[in-house]
Amino acid sequence: MPLKELEVKYASKRQRPYKLSDGGGLHLLVQPSGSKLWRLKYRFDGKEKLLSFGKYPVVTLAIAREKRNEAKALLDQGKDPAETKKEKKRKRLALERFESIARAWHANRVEGLDPAHAKRVINRMERDVFPIIGDRPVAEITAPEILDMIRLVEARGALDISRRLKQGVSQVFRFAIASGWATIDPTLGLNDALKPKPPVKHMARVSSAEFPALVRAIRDYDGEETPRRREITRDALLFTLLTWVRTSETRFAKWDEFENLDSAEPLWRLSPQRMKMEREHLVPLPPQAVELLRRRRRETNDEFVFPGAKQGKPISENTMIYACYRMGYLGRQTVHGFRGLASTWANEAECYKPDWIEMALAHEDEDEVRGAYNSALYLSPRRRMLQDWANMIDVITRPAEIGGMVRGVSLPLASPHGTATAAQRSLPDARTAFWRRPRRPALKAGMDI
Repeated sequence: MPLKELEVKYASKRQRPYKLSDGGGLHLLVQPSGSKLWRLKYRFDGKEKLLSFGKYPVVTLAIAREKRNEAKALLDQGKDPAETKKEKKRKRLALERFESIARAWHANRVEGLDPAHAKRVINRMERDVFPIIGDRPVAEITAPEILDMIRLVEARGALDISRRLKQGVSQVFRFAIASGWATIDPTLGLNDALKPKPPVKHMARVSSAEFPALVRAIRDYDGEETPRRREITRDALLFTLLTWVRTSETRFAKWDEFENLDSAEPLWRLSPQRMKMEREHLVPLPPQAVELLRRRRRETNDEFVFPGAKQGKPISENTMIYACYRMGYLGRQTVHGFRGLASTWANEAECYKPDWIEMALAHEDEDEVRGAYNSALYLSPRRRMLQDWANMIDVITRPAEIGGMVRGVSLPLASPHGTATAAQRSLPDARTAFWRRPRRPALKAGMDI
């Protein structure tokens, strides 16, 4: 006779194990401890077998009956329910292995990544991660395990790769959490345990006193064979200088990344896949950069803003750095060094907050926890900061149009914000004191965001 729910609920423990049958091979095994286990007795290939369905009350009488019926259906198909259950468990465990989840994460992202970058990411995993924790269930991996794995990379001196590795593993765990395979990211808090980064090797850059000559050299650049190639290279250099971006970000700039060029707040939106830190980066564009883009738009019919010699290809990796060499700056100034010049100018001004400067440079926040919670973009103050920088460059490249001369002639103290621009206040004589300026508030009251 089939069991009733109350019989199951109030089945009391005895000195010996005993069974309560529900029919069809399904029974409840009651242990002397009082625990209750659902089991199914069946025959397969002439042998008697037992299949466990789980403990009551987690598995109710109704659920146990459903499982019995599913097992009977498998037997009708000539399949062993116990072997089928084991195979499902093996497949589930295979899916929950770190390597399986990491490959699923990579496949989910690969379409949006630069192919070369996507290959580097998975190669790094295959070399340094999968051999160590690839077969481990993702939910069981601990922070010490990950740290031990990273230590092996640090031991061969690859400190930059070790940090990138930790970042990639963290992204896999976040994917696993979102997919229901894990509940925590054990990489959080590991930064303090990693070996410190090696001292930063600053890219060559000229002094502030030599900066005006560098800007004029870019303006007058004539180191290419054809006028068209000269102009593209010249504009790429100037655009990189105006926007504080990395060389690759200028090289691969496409027209569909630019927004609101005809408005008061033009913007360049770079996707995470284009950025070193793999986060979206927004560049508020000063009018000088917009003017340059409009000129390039009139003169090119390519998806890239700065096209190379072949249609559909950007300028080469070496185009801009070779231009620096041709201008006489070999060993003295690199294109990446433009960012250092901009950072030095902004920090020495003492009127731009470090957060604005670091955000403009698309740097990663050294404080991991703070970086996770600080979502401020500082677009308005960054726009004013880049405008001041662009105005200063204008003073050098177009002194007659602005109303003054670089060489020792004072400039009118007017700016788009109603105060003297950084460039104008710092140029009593550009030869000797190009960007010295008095301290001044960067924002009007109530505008600090």
